[in-house]
Amino acid sequence: MIEIKHLTKIYKLNKKQMAESKTKNPYKTAVDDLCLTAKKGEIYGLLGPNGAGKTTTLRCIATLIKPTKGEVFVDQHEVQKEPEKVRESIGFLTSEIKLDEQFDVDYMFDFFGKLHNISGERLKKRKEELFTYFGIKEFAHKKIKELSTGMKQKAAIAVSLVHDPDIVIFDEPTNGLDIITARSVTDYLRKLRDDGKLVIVSTHIMSEAEKLCDRIGIIIDGQKVAEGTLRELLEQTNTSDLEDAFFEFYSARKGE
Repeated sequence: MIEIKHLTKIYKLNKKQMAESKTKNPYKTAVDDLCLTAKKGEIYGLLGPNGAGKTTTLRCIATLIKPTKGEVFVDQHEVQKEPEKVRESIGFLTSEIKLDEQFDVDYMFDFFGKLHNISGERLKKRKEELFTYFGIKEFAHKKIKELSTGMKQKAAIAVSLVHDPDIVIFDEPTNGLDIITARSVTDYLRKLRDDGKLVIVSTHIMSEAEKLCDRIGIIIDGQKVAEGTLRELLEQTNTSDLEDAFFEFYSARKGE
């Protein structure tokens, strides 16, 4: 359902960014010749340290930014040639995408539902399903700014899934959440997987990737250095947990 072919994304840095990065090179390669395939009925995890290129990859898939080189196909639609078709198929959530804090959850859900041309009856049914699962009903008419971090995350997830997409992309899905809210989110991701959807998550939390993901791609410095099931990654490194396996791949990449 998603195929990435030789994806490269290069950013041009301004003087302030160059100073912050302590470099004289005005160009930064965030993703470097990345190839991967993710299929329906699985949770695919992008694992890597901060700055590895995970978020940039997800943004390219979601049509938010354009690749410098390479191709990305979503349900056989290329992201640069058919961005509208791609957006119909995906739900994308990142902590950097905020709901307007002046409106309540109920209004925002209806607003995005209408953007996706969802009929009134279907929208009502979808709202009932998602609001019930995430416990949103009791604060549905509160303004976003009045909600806790966890409640805001639940509301954002519900809004991102309003159109019942076949592909769900979450960037750091449990970042900043308490343990109970985080568990409800990961349980729902498993439900989506079991319903035959493709779920792609990026994370730097080893235990989360270990428990949640069917397959994992490890990205370091914008390049994929390993890919496989948890068992396959452990066998490749002769380690007993994902954290140790990750550091084996990291050391090999850095030449340590």
